[in-house]
Amino acid sequence: MRKKRLRHPYSAGTMAVALLVMAIGLAIGGGYGHAALNDGQILPGQLTTNTLEPSAQTATTVHPRIAVIIDDFGNGMRGTEEMFALPIKLTVAVMPFLSTSEADARRAHERGFDVLVHLPMEPRNGKPEWLGPGAVLSSLSDQEIRKRVEAAVDNVPYAIGINNHMGSKVTGDERVMRAVLSVCKERGLFFVDSHTNYRSVVGLVAEQMGLPRVENHVFLDDTHSAGHVTRQLQRAEKWAVDHNYCVTIGHVGIQGKETAAGIRGGINDLKNRVQFVGISDLVKKEWKWSSRLTFP
Repeated sequence: MRKKRLRHPYSAGTMAVALLVMAIGLAIGGGYGHAALNDGQILPGQLTTNTLEPSAQTATTVHPRIAVIIDDFGNGMRGTEEMFALPIKLTVAVMPFLSTSEADARRAHERGFDVLVHLPMEPRNGKPEWLGPGAVLSSLSDQEIRKRVEAAVDNVPYAIGINNHMGSKVTGDERVMRAVLSVCKERGLFFVDSHTNYRSVVGLVAEQMGLPRVENHVFLDDTHSAGHVTRQLQRAEKWAVDHNYCVTIGHVGIQGKETAAGIRGGINDLKNRVQFVGISDLVKKEWKWSSRLTFP
């Protein structure tokens, strides 16, 4: 439970000084205007580069940050166009070796979005055909795992990191994850643990290897309705208020349009209270991590 803030008594003289300081600050800093409140958001049709920092806001306007990662790009899935049209900076997670993998990654980069490799990884349950090509399996040798991860990274242009597609089995396997993360370290990438396994070892191994411990906090579309997605964004806001930031994950696919609609509804509600950023912005600010290989 959050502690209540104590009220401090102010004398008349102290209050006068405080008001004078606030007036000077507003005059110099430009106040709390529209540009500051919309910092970090991208207008429809605007082309930027993914090296832009969403930090044009003044020192007096610091909103909690939310990174929205959208999984399963790369195969022209339902909701793709609606996601690209959202007026915030997204992180696009692209599955490798599919029909639109390279095109989706390039489009996301041109739009100013961050790009991740959405790496197929072996689950405890689920149909093998759901995995996609080039999946990382626990039965593979370290050498073969590295080979598959390297090939996936090479297939998704502009990728600055990796997150797992499925993976509830291998994210709990330290040997497998050391092989995966060794490629991340060599390539200047970070790994976002989607948290499909609550016994995941990814964060611990990442820290041991000098990589940031980046983890998903809220699945937006674990129930497939726009209203639920909007409510999940409100949950993300609460997490972000308590921790200064929140990482969330949604999906294109069968219910992709509904997920996009729910995110759009949440944006309208939250845009003046939180800052929507790419995952790279959080990695640099919250984890104090960057790599000269992939980061400016």
